[in-house]
Amino acid sequence: MLAQGLTFDCIGLAPAAAAKLPPAGALLGLDIKPQGQAISLRPGPHLAEGRALPPVVRALVGLGARLSQLPDLMAVSWRPARSWMAPGYFRNIASDWLAGGPFPALGLTTLHRGGDGAMVSLGLSYFIGQELRFEPGHALEPAAIARIAVRLINELVVSGPLREAAVLTGPGGERLVAEPRPDGAMLSVRVDR
Repeated sequence: MLAQGLTFDCIGLAPAAAAKLPPAGALLGLDIKPQGQAISLRPGPHLAEGRALPPVVRALVGLGARLSQLPDLMAVSWRPARSWMAPGYFRNIASDWLAGGPFPALGLTTLHRGGDGAMVSLGLSYFIGQELRFEPGHALEPAAIARIAVRLINELVVSGPLREAAVLTGPGGERLVAEPRPDGAMLSVRVDR
């Protein structure tokens, strides 16, 4: 398929065998993970090295939003975040982003509670090579952490990974201290009130 001058492979359309269903993950706008057959849309081989570049992702998301209008489509999945989205939900976040809005953090990334109470992102590393880990002990509700994470994810997708500690401001004026862990793949975030 061709979109904005870029080619994408669409795998699993009949008469070919269906693509493998993505793994279970976060459900956004869905009550249960749908069952059925899958098609897979991914950048063509010549784009493999640049698959996370903004123009490639934007073209892929736009193409996916158009395909999400297919009749009987039950869900859209974004593998790097292990997210499953209702087609209408995906179209909304995609169209908002493509029209100049914020990055669709709750869809192209997800948030998960760690065993120690930390909140950890999944899928951000696809874009910047780092995930977020909101350390426990901040006394904020999960919804407040999600709002802070969405804003921080949007900023990081635009500006790129952090290589050294930074003090940032959350949407409610919270003081955020973000510091890369030694391997650089995880940003430890503390929320100071």
